[in-house]
Amino acid sequence: MAAPKKGRSASAQSRPGRSLALILIAIAALTGGMFASGNTTPRLGIDLAGGTSITLTAKNEPGQPNAINKTNMDTAVDIMNRRVNGLGVSEAEVQTQGSDNIIVNIPKGTNSQQARQQVGTTAKLYFRPVLTTDVSGAAASSSPSPSASSSPSGKAGDKATSSSSSSPTPSASATTQGRAVSDALKADSSPSASASTSASPSASASVDPATAKLQAQYEALDCTDKAVRAKAGSGAKPTEPTVACGQDKNSSGQWQKYILGPAEVAGTDIKKAGAVFDTQSGAGWKVTMDFTSGGSKKFASITGKLAQNQPPQNQFAIVLDGQVVSDPSVAQSLSGSAEISGSFTQTEAQDLANMLKYGALPLSFKESSVTTVTAALGGEQLHAGLIAGAIGLALVIIYLVIYYRGLSVIAIASLGVSAILTYVLMALLGPAIGFALNLPAVCGAIVAIGITADSFIVFFERIRDEIREGRTLRPAVERAWPRARRTILVSDFVSFLAAAVLFIVTVGKVQGFAFTLGLTTVLDVVVVFFFTKPLMTILARKKFFAEGHRWSGLDPKRLGAKPPLRRTRRASAPVDTKEA
Repeated sequence: MAAPKKGRSASAQSRPGRSLALILIAIAALTGGMFASGNTTPRLGIDLAGGTSITLTAKNEPGQPNAINKTNMDTAVDIMNRRVNGLGVSEAEVQTQGSDNIIVNIPKGTNSQQARQQVGTTAKLYFRPVLTTDVSGAAASSSPSPSASSSPSGKAGDKATSSSSSSPTPSASATTQGRAVSDALKADSSPSASASTSASPSASASVDPATAKLQAQYEALDCTDKAVRAKAGSGAKPTEPTVACGQDKNSSGQWQKYILGPAEVAGTDIKKAGAVFDTQSGAGWKVTMDFTSGGSKKFASITGKLAQNQPPQNQFAIVLDGQVVSDPSVAQSLSGSAEISGSFTQTEAQDLANMLKYGALPLSFKESSVTTVTAALGGEQLHAGLIAGAIGLALVIIYLVIYYRGLSVIAIASLGVSAILTYVLMALLGPAIGFALNLPAVCGAIVAIGITADSFIVFFERIRDEIREGRTLRPAVERAWPRARRTILVSDFVSFLAAAVLFIVTVGKVQGFAFTLGLTTVLDVVVVFFFTKPLMTILARKKFFAEGHRWSGLDPKRLGAKPPLRRTRRASAPVDTKEA
């Protein structure tokens, strides 16, 4: 049995070159991938590269005095995080400050305007039936103009037609329009019947006060004013009718205003949203939406009702944060999915789809401040940190050279391989998972120097212990490795577990420290197994180390080695047979 065991051991010792070749090939492949991707430097965080810091303050909604609470603020932070990460922003920080503020830090190199829109837009989406619409600034008694005619673009206002009466008296026309709105809300008669109602004092008396108030708001609404557009219909509940303005001008360059019915479908009924280019019609970018099963039923119900009406009451308005994004007309009942088309650029369509996909914010926010953060302070701290790291590395190398002498070559080479792997992986992980190097991450990399050096020391001391027991170098290396391996694995497992727990329970920059510490701990295991041990096995065959040169670090005399375990037996003294 001893012979096969010896054969297996010899075979295992004769293949250290394979492990070295494997790790060198891996380094070459990763380095080549880094240069091929064009990302030859790690992505830097906001503290090192600079960026933009945005302070958002929550606003109380009418009728919801207690809406600003910890639950809603935490939900808003989570949604903002997912929205910004959906843009591929590296190391964007979103965190609460106080009871009603949220701080968003966006690193340099990111489209800050795009990110500001993502985090500041509430993205409350509703599908509301159109009761009446007109060009803002036109008299209510004016007849439909060609600028408000149907258009294939689907942009807000392009498919709207006026529902005003042809009566020349403005007051009578407003009354008739009010009756039409009132009839549409009550669903007591068709729009055509409502439109044919004659203008008279009795008709005016028949319009209920709520409808009259809504009509007055509509008549006074001037959508050419940006401030008015932003506040139109503010405070209206989803179950109430409201007035609204188009988000953009129609195809004729005019602003459209609306009276809209209660919301029939909400953004929470959307299961999936995406931005696609309309290749069939060539109309440009559009946003497609897939509804949940419940949302699909609601959408089929409302579109079935609208398809029976006359313009403009066969249209539904897609309302985003109080403004009409699109107002398509309906010819038949629809279900399952919908799309928002218009004069979208690719970025605008992707931004809208991103907001719809991750849901609406539970609160409305206003920008309190927008500050540009420079990298000057972070650069100084990084410079100081790198100097501290270089000093620490130099001290480690000096200690290794003085104490381990020739063995320090193996330790320094292993540290170099670990440094190369760490740098290359950081550069590749930037575009891959959004990893960004910040100051805590640099600290984690510096701490990793000690962890990696500790693994070498454990292995070298185990080898020295075997030599002190009287073994030669080659068997000492093979006997020391199993014991050192167990110690290294346990030590690295504890470090990795601590890094994983720290990464899970913390937020912000501390996660950078935890991630780097965990990454370098894993690399320590890889380097020790695939580089340090094979290299030690190869050098143990060299005369300089095998014979225990005084500068090899393995001199038996300096280590206080015992006499060899295998000694030659002395010849037995002759026995006097006569005495015996």
